[in-house]
Amino acid sequence: MLFDALIITSMLSIFAVSHSILASHKFKLEITKILGDKIAFYRLFYNILSILFFMFIYFLLPKPNYLIYDLTFPFDITIVILQIISGIFLIWAAKAINIKEFLGISQIIRFWEKEYSLDDLDEKMELNVDGPFKYSRHPIYLFSSLFLILRPTMDFFYLVFLINMILYFYIGSYYEEKKLLTIFGNDYLEYQKNVPKIFPKIKLWYKWNSY
Repeated sequence: MLFDALIITSMLSIFAVSHSILASHKFKLEITKILGDKIAFYRLFYNILSILFFMFIYFLLPKPNYLIYDLTFPFDITIVILQIISGIFLIWAAKAINIKEFLGISQIIRFWEKEYSLDDLDEKMELNVDGPFKYSRHPIYLFSSLFLILRPTMDFFYLVFLINMILYFYIGSYYEEKKLLTIFGNDYLEYQKNVPKIFPKIKLWYKWNSY
């Protein structure tokens, strides 16, 4: 099983590295020199390529099904309910971003309407500090991780896959923030100081009554 874990980690790492390079600010600047305003199509192409490549990698992965745990009632139901709640929060976090811009649709519309700006590269970035972003700088990573973790059953393949995905979220957030600092400068630096990276701050108030 150790060999299978190494293969799974290696293949997912290939996806993660290629995905991060293609998403990097520096790479997009170089591509813009070649494509010009046709960089507007890059985001949609990048998303489609990422999905297809991930599916291809996932298909090739060894899938050892050694069972680690299988929760019984009522623990299984409890975990499923918590997973559903995390899924609801994930949808809430996703709704806080511009979905059409994220998918690459808005860029193509602006290109055809001759309103595309090369300064946007492949995406018009906006510093979102409202909604879920008031509590976590990466709420989508947070709730995606919780959704993946909360499972009533766990086998060896899924555990290795889960660990790799969480590592990818955390490492990816580091490079994503480097890009955001390049784009937004001091505004994002101030945001970093006030909002935690992944896990929201939990403030507890204690009322001490002295008599």
